[in-house]
Amino acid sequence: MTTRRSGGIEGGAEGAPLRDAFYLDVDRCTGCYACAVACMDQNDLDTADGSAAWRTVFTVESGAYPEASVRYVSLACMHCEDAPCVLACPTTALQRSGEPPVVRVNGGLCIGCHGCAIACPYGVPRFGADGKMRKCDLCTDRVAAGLEPACVRVCPTGALHHGDPNEMGLAVEREAARRLAGG
Repeated sequence: MTTRRSGGIEGGAEGAPLRDAFYLDVDRCTGCYACAVACMDQNDLDTADGSAAWRTVFTVESGAYPEASVRYVSLACMHCEDAPCVLACPTTALQRSGEPPVVRVNGGLCIGCHGCAIACPYGVPRFGADGKMRKCDLCTDRVAAGLEPACVRVCPTGALHHGDPNEMGLAVEREAARRLAGG
């Protein structure tokens, strides 16, 4: 087993290809928050105690009347292959490890400096009432049992997907081609 401090990668996950990721079809997302609620339920999160939900739905408004539009973006940890949050963590509390290799947090090592939040290009790190980072683990227990992550499972419009990013990319390309062809 190898450990590399500069990247915070442990257990041989260094350079491991990104095999599990989320994909959101913003054309299908209605902003119902079912994904966020399912995440809170799956992980026993109580936002009443000051903890933040690990999945957040953002409202994106654009244009002006009469051409105004609203879209919704559901975000959680993207489990980046070369995660900036991992590099920014001064205590190695964040590491990309395990099977599948996802970005995980060791709450015992987190000092609550928020360096991960500053480094994350998606703005998704969340903190508990104790000030320490808490995050999506891609429902690895569910995935290991052959189930979808809780957020994906409950999405009523099928906007949220989980899987191999290369395979999902091909599916998106096929759907775009179908739409262009008028089908």
